[in-house]
Amino acid sequence: MTAAAETSAWRFALVGTPNSGKTALFNALTGSRQKVANYPGVTVERKAGVFQTPSGHRVDLVDLPGTYSLRGRSPDEEITRDVVLGKLASETPDLLLCVADATNLRVALRLVIELKQVGRPMLLVLNMIDIARRRGIDIDLDKLSAELGVPVVTSIAVRRGGTEDLLRRMDEMAAGAAGQPVASTWKSPTVSDLRAAQREADRVIKAAVGQPSRPDTVTGRVDAVLLHPVAGLLILLLLLFIMFQAVFAWAKPLMDAIAGAFEWLGVLAHDALPEGLLQSFIQNGVLSGVGSVLVFLPQILILFLFILLLEDLGYMARAAFLMDRIMGGAGLHGRAFIPLLSSFACAIPGIMATRVIDNKRDRLTTILVAPLMTCSARIPVYTLIISAFIPDRPVLGFIGLQGLVMFGLYAAGIFSALAVSFVANRFFWRENTTPPFMLELPDYKLPRVRSVAIGLYTRAMMFLQRAGTTIFSMMVLIWFLASFPRPPEGATEPAIDFSLAATIGRWIEPVLAPVGFNWQISVALIPGMAAREVAVASLGTVYAIEGGKEAAEQIGQMLATKWSLATALALLVWYIFAPQCASTLAVIKRETGSWRWMFVTFAYMLVLAYIGAFITYNVAVALGAG
Repeated sequence: MTAAAETSAWRFALVGTPNSGKTALFNALTGSRQKVANYPGVTVERKAGVFQTPSGHRVDLVDLPGTYSLRGRSPDEEITRDVVLGKLASETPDLLLCVADATNLRVALRLVIELKQVGRPMLLVLNMIDIARRRGIDIDLDKLSAELGVPVVTSIAVRRGGTEDLLRRMDEMAAGAAGQPVASTWKSPTVSDLRAAQREADRVIKAAVGQPSRPDTVTGRVDAVLLHPVAGLLILLLLLFIMFQAVFAWAKPLMDAIAGAFEWLGVLAHDALPEGLLQSFIQNGVLSGVGSVLVFLPQILILFLFILLLEDLGYMARAAFLMDRIMGGAGLHGRAFIPLLSSFACAIPGIMATRVIDNKRDRLTTILVAPLMTCSARIPVYTLIISAFIPDRPVLGFIGLQGLVMFGLYAAGIFSALAVSFVANRFFWRENTTPPFMLELPDYKLPRVRSVAIGLYTRAMMFLQRAGTTIFSMMVLIWFLASFPRPPEGATEPAIDFSLAATIGRWIEPVLAPVGFNWQISVALIPGMAAREVAVASLGTVYAIEGGKEAAEQIGQMLATKWSLATALALLVWYIFAPQCASTLAVIKRETGSWRWMFVTFAYMLVLAYIGAFITYNVAVALGAG
């Protein structure tokens, strides 16, 4: 590619209805690894990538959030509208690639008709054409193009070579489109305009699309069971229960292997290095700290495997419909299910995903309760305490007690989010009506191995990067605080008792003593604000230094001898509510545009954490668990 071509890159924009396959097409064209899932609302902000056309021209491609119209009724739709209309001058597209699900053209063509008024060169991309043909849907491409007045091309974004026709057509169109003036007739559509556009879309479909004589009824038969108001909810609960059982049962061999490897490395460091600060730093700071977090990677990946499979299958949108009635009773919009579900992975993308919610009050409520959902960063804390204090034995002969407790913790997070939403909507918001929930149900599809593998790889890399940066840096800090100043000559107490960490922890301990926390827990909660997993690593470092030659012992075994069951249960409850993540608070400030809501979130979660831990600890002590 020439230097001139490099400087005159074309700008293309992918636009389309939710769940039309835009992100899959974006990945296929750019080689990116953006998240792809079979439910609406995955793309909540624009994503940019670069690729070359067959002629060697550079294309800057942007993947815009899915939208049904350019009215811009929610923040994600506003992003799409502003880019398409050229309101962001630096991102004005030369060509619109309107992506439509070939199996469901009715809503997509209404958007095409609206986009035509913008006046920009546009190419209609019929994605998933292979599925449409397999179902007997016959699309006359020439007739469809003539009726719409828009060039039409097909693609299969998830199949190798499925975008070759699209690439050739883009070369043909874009050469004459780049830099051309736009003759726009677009105006914000009224309800009557949208109805007229829908009638026109129906007319075009009737003229150019032949429907199968025997429609596919598999989806309908499956949905009759999965969307049943009683059976559907029971199936959803069963799936969640199986998922958390698997988190313990399937991960144990890999976790034992990783723990054994770090234990061996700790012994090796102890034997190979002379006694002193370097040995302590490597053994207690790095290996005991970071290793105590990395051991939980198998559990996190198993959890994400279930989520990715259910997403690709198309089940998540059904789960949103099942939860709509329950969430509506708590004052949450049905669309809040997707952001809250995303928060199981991490509250940050979950909070960003609230952009798909039109109503500002509903969006703010969802943002405020999203951090209560049990994110993957809590898994190391939960697993550490459950493994140390909850016996690994079956209940009713086949249900693992540890997995049952984990399921209960996740359920507690969900119910607390619903309860906070109910209180907020009942006592604080002036408006108490929730608009009706409308969400397009995608067809069931077999999960794509490549998509699932990319999702797991991406999550593993994020976790490892976090372990190598945030967690490692916090471990250096904790090791320093726990190692200095050095004890005086002849001291008989453990060296850590003279450290800055012990001093800081004992300052805080009186505040947390009523909930059963000792100074070691108190000092671990402070760096845990950077990331929840850091608390586990901090405890590993503090107790490893305190343990001297027994530092290679697993942290869970240490805790079982140093804490009471009441303290362990109180810490579990603390982590259901506590705002132990600075990044999440920063995103709340950014998404709400206000420091106020960030501080409100921090304050109410901290109060809930203290009250919950206080009640749990004192009840457990009264029952003899102290």
